[in-house]
Amino acid sequence: MGFDLQLKELRAAASALELKLEEIVTQADPKGLENGFQTAKQKQLGAIMTTATRRFEDERKRIAELAIKYRLPAIYPQKEFVETGGLMSYGTDLADLYRRAAHYVDKILKGTKPGDLPVQQATKFEFVINLKAANQIGLTIPPNVLARADKVIK
Repeated sequence: MGFDLQLKELRAAASALELKLEEIVTQADPKGLENGFQTAKQKQLGAIMTTATRRFEDERKRIAELAIKYRLPAIYPQKEFVETGGLMSYGTDLADLYRRAAHYVDKILKGTKPGDLPVQQATKFEFVINLKAANQIGLTIPPNVLARADKVIK
C-alpha cells in the first residue's frame, strides 16, 4: 500500500473513531528520527504508529529504541519491529502471502495466463505483543488483549 493511501486510510479511521491524528513527517536518519520522537513527546501524544514504508523498515531497531526512550506506546505494521524491541504490531502475515504467491507461480509455470488469475488481497493478519517493551515504558497490557495476540514475546 502506498504512503498516500496509508495516510488517507489512517485519516478516515481516526475520524470514524473520533481520534485526533497528528501527522509527523520525518526523515529516516538518526537525527530525523530523534526529532520526530521529540516532537511527539512535546505534543504529548498518547501513542505512535509508523507507516509501512521501506525507510522505516530499515530503521526498525532504532525506531523501537526511541519509542522506549521516549516512553511512547507504539504499534507497527510488521512483526519484525516487535522482534527487535518494539511494543506491538498488527499487519499482514507475510509468510502466508509468500505461500500464496508460490501457488500463483506454480500455476503460471503450468500454463495459466497471469491475467486470468484473480487479484488477491491479504486475508491473514498477525497481532504480536512484546511484554518486555511494555514493561520498559511502564505499560500493563490487559489479559484480554494478550489473549487476542497471535504471539507474545516475553
